[in-house]
Amino acid sequence: MSMDITASCHCGACAISATVPNGLTDAARCTCSFCARRQAAAVTATTASVQVIKGADSLQLYSWGTHTAKHYFCKTCGIYLYHQRRSDPAQCGINLGCIEGVNTWEHEPLPWTDGVNHPSDRS
Repeated sequence: MSMDITASCHCGACAISATVPNGLTDAARCTCSFCARRQAAAVTATTASVQVIKGADSLQLYSWGTHTAKHYFCKTCGIYLYHQRRSDPAQCGINLGCIEGVNTWEHEPLPWTDGVNHPSDRS
């Protein structure tokens, strides 16, 4: 089920390659304050497999709160490409809509993961 993917932003300035161990079967959206606004579905890749193959200088990092999650966007077109996960920094979420050859609407309905009640937020 593992597959190698290529994903790119809208303007083509940035592209990544990665291995998604579960293929596209784990595509989901998250309910955390950031993802709920972004609304992009993501699939799981291993952080070690993510390689920027084009436009590293065009990727912009956004991080907040615990600064564990690292969200990468194209600074030209603004498209979210991938993020290193707060729940498991050894994993990255790859924007399903950026993966070459994928039509996100063919994967609907997509499940939601509970990012609001994250263990890091509990005292």
